[in-house]
Amino acid sequence: MQTENDEAQGVEGDVDGAEDVRRMRPLAPGRRIDARVRIPGSKSLTNRALVLAAMAKGRSRLVGALRSDDTVACTQGLRDLGIAVRVESDGEVLVVEGSGGGPTAAEACVDARLSGTTARFLAPYLALGRGRYRLDAAARMRERPMGALWQALRDQGVRIDGGPALPWTVYGAGGLAGGALRIGGDDTTQPASGLLMAGPFARRDLELTVDSRRAALPHVAMTAGLMARFGVACESPGEGRFRVPAGAVYRPGTYEIEPDASAAAYFWALAALSGGRVHTPGIGRSRLQGDAAFLEVLEEMGCRVEAASDGGAVVQGPDGGRLRAVRRDMSAMGDQVLTLGVLGLFADGPCEVHNVSHIRLQESDRVAAAVTELRRLGACCEERPDGFAVWPLSPEAVAPVRVRTYGDHRLAMSFALAGLRRPGVVIADPGCVSKTFPSFFQVLDGAVG
Repeated sequence: MQTENDEAQGVEGDVDGAEDVRRMRPLAPGRRIDARVRIPGSKSLTNRALVLAAMAKGRSRLVGALRSDDTVACTQGLRDLGIAVRVESDGEVLVVEGSGGGPTAAEACVDARLSGTTARFLAPYLALGRGRYRLDAAARMRERPMGALWQALRDQGVRIDGGPALPWTVYGAGGLAGGALRIGGDDTTQPASGLLMAGPFARRDLELTVDSRRAALPHVAMTAGLMARFGVACESPGEGRFRVPAGAVYRPGTYEIEPDASAAAYFWALAALSGGRVHTPGIGRSRLQGDAAFLEVLEEMGCRVEAASDGGAVVQGPDGGRLRAVRRDMSAMGDQVLTLGVLGLFADGPCEVHNVSHIRLQESDRVAAAVTELRRLGACCEERPDGFAVWPLSPEAVAPVRVRTYGDHRLAMSFALAGLRRPGVVIADPGCVSKTFPSFFQVLDGAVG
């Protein structure tokens, strides 16, 4: 595999002109991967830990943090708000000097860029300050759902100019009102996480109900688990219900950031596709990260998963990468829908994904994008309102094809895997992986060898 400036002559696709592309090279027939892959820190945990450390009083060290576009956006946002954040060890350690509350700046402009976690975590945080703060983002982030958070903050007594979409001007008044609050969680649960993290600074206990049709709320559970590590108990008295005590205090300290389960899943899938073996140290069946449950999907498709002594997982793919077809509710693992779609190209029957309409509102419309690009690869694929079905790829599908990524990092990473089994695959705009996994292609090169 190599990255090159290439017009991809003779390659089908609807991205025109010269651009940065990645030509994928299929594995040799019968080749089995045997790799130990070090996965970078979790983006979701890094950005949550940054905000919690900012609200703690004193110095916190975040060890194993991810350095990517999204975490840089959150780091810079906190700096703009008066919080000192120092980067050490090539970005894998972040040192945060927390204020014991909200922003210390009286006025600031925060650019969330393309980062949903930055926008949705910092918006409630702005309400804890005492000043005037502008929150804006890149064009695609301006289109993504912010209305539920906008309404929830207004219900909490926060004055906001603008909205529901970004940009906003938020007038901090030292905290939230607290009490009972409802927020929708079908489009995204990030606003709920942002509100819970700001909960200790409410005037009354915050009792948050998240209304959602999803089978689970793993990212909210992740938030509650990390809050507990910082010393604040976020109780869950019932499904979709959470309570944060007013006046609770976040504790500064040194916190280890787990490797990213969402990133690890691409390499677990590599084992599945190749019939090989991949070991990911430090990340396996995580208690905090919902995407670790993708290991269960792989088991259902015929992989063997073992726990490693280092807390990681070892995934052994089935002989020849012959995968069993599955039908799955992926609402709790939305970031792995595209990965499952690609695996479906090499299954023994149709794979079906449902209850994922919320992923239409992410960096791209991931349902429509998946269907379009799976078809471009030569597969039969049916789009549905809340998901899709994909049928196995014919061995005759070998014509050169350029996969569009729509500026979406997860499109690039998941469809790169297809190029390890199907000849002629070119990934357009591979640099978009910098959003969450800048070294993805280098790590993939190392695993493939």
